[in-house]
Amino acid sequence: MPHSNARRRCWEKRLGLRACDQETLVRAVVQRVSQASVTVDGEIVGRIGRGFLVLLGVTHADGRAEADWLAHKIAGLRVFDDAVAGGHGKMNLGLADVGGAALVVSQFTLYGDARKGRRPDFLQAARPEIAEPLVEYFVTRLRGEGLHVETGRFQAIMEVALVNDGPVTLWLDTADALPKAN
Repeated sequence: MPHSNARRRCWEKRLGLRACDQETLVRAVVQRVSQASVTVDGEIVGRIGRGFLVLLGVTHADGRAEADWLAHKIAGLRVFDDAVAGGHGKMNLGLADVGGAALVVSQFTLYGDARKGRRPDFLQAARPEIAEPLVEYFVTRLRGEGLHVETGRFQAIMEVALVNDGPVTLWLDTADALPKAN
């Protein structure tokens, strides 16, 4: 089965031939955790207690506007139980309200496409020279929201350990968050 025209146009953009007609977006899987850590070559490079584990995927046409929106959105998510603070046991508290932290792990596989065949392609994932600066910018913006942020190591083979609290897991993307270019 041949690639769709939109997908072909995006592939052609990666080759520098034309603009991509598909919407661009930064993707994040956000998990509320009681603890999480990232280990590289036997060394823990990032560790948090209560907070968010953020698996972050970047596509080739993403920019700072997408990272800005996503950092602000994640910092403001109210998914922590307010019962401890005398509330009604609803998810009303944000990360800063509970003194939580974020562990950000770059994850290009969020752009894996396994619709055809058995081995996914990663054509929509940004190349490292595009993704790494944007991931670093996202982390800076998240810190700018007043949060403590730990990270994994870009392009490393990482072991991610977590205790998912709830479980609460959210999929966020910026596709509908930003105005469309005309």
